[in-house]
Amino acid sequence: MMTPRVALVTGATQGLGLALVQGLARRMNAADTVYLTGRDATRVAQAAETAQKAQAASAGQTAAVAPATGARVRGEVFDVADPEAAARLAGLLRDRHGGVDVVFGNAVMRIGPADDPGAIVDTYTQVNNFGTTRLMRAFAPLLRDGGRLIVVASSLGTLHHLAPVLHDRFDGLTSLEEVDEQVAAWRDAVKDGSARPGAWPGFINIPSKIAQVAAVRALAEQRRAEDARRGILLASTCPGMINTPTSALWWDVSGAPTPDRAAVPLLDLALGDADPAYYGELVRFGKVLPWRP
Repeated sequence: MMTPRVALVTGATQGLGLALVQGLARRMNAADTVYLTGRDATRVAQAAETAQKAQAASAGQTAAVAPATGARVRGEVFDVADPEAAARLAGLLRDRHGGVDVVFGNAVMRIGPADDPGAIVDTYTQVNNFGTTRLMRAFAPLLRDGGRLIVVASSLGTLHHLAPVLHDRFDGLTSLEEVDEQVAAWRDAVKDGSARPGAWPGFINIPSKIAQVAAVRALAEQRRAEDARRGILLASTCPGMINTPTSALWWDVSGAPTPDRAAVPLLDLALGDADPAYYGELVRFGKVLPWRP
């Protein structure tokens, strides 16, 4: 008998994260569990109820009846900015299930054009960057054979978008600790203003996404041989432009896909056969985006 599968999505109370939960629940089996996580207990409960209703509707049942097909959706409070939360949740899932099969690192602090980078960069990096590396440290050891750990990043997360003088800050890093050190140095430069006259991009999303991809690359180098033997995929992914209120603050997204549509290639990556060429790379729409210019 197959072991029931377990999936986890961070930042899952709305948008792409919620779409990933709903997509996983549809594609997985009734014995499986999808964990919908977020930092606010009320929003987690509401989103889990929304996902369960959608799951029941897709099965042609009432919301009061558990779907006979598709995975169970279970809400858990998980604030990735809490330094202890990832290890705590990993221990909980290890005790309940023995391991995990799919992890989507999707939690993100969004910024608007009016936000002052120096004022928000502390919180921003705690969520987007240190939250990502803590998730990877906690959950990569729990991956079962054939498992997937996927960090939702961006096509901005390559060295093409960074001045060449800064490439060595993130290129060739060999540990998550080295990535965290570089993120901390960049964060401090944003806070004290020294990044502004330097070569750093003014849009703090760019170095943050580059650091996320660098973290995946660093962990992949440590795990590559063993993960290949066990059929595990570790990768970052770009979902492309998505029609959400936050994206609309920056760009015209009227023609962009909805979160449900944007989730499809990510779900294919998580649940389909993995091309070995994807391992440790940034994948967009089934293609690897080059890390270096």
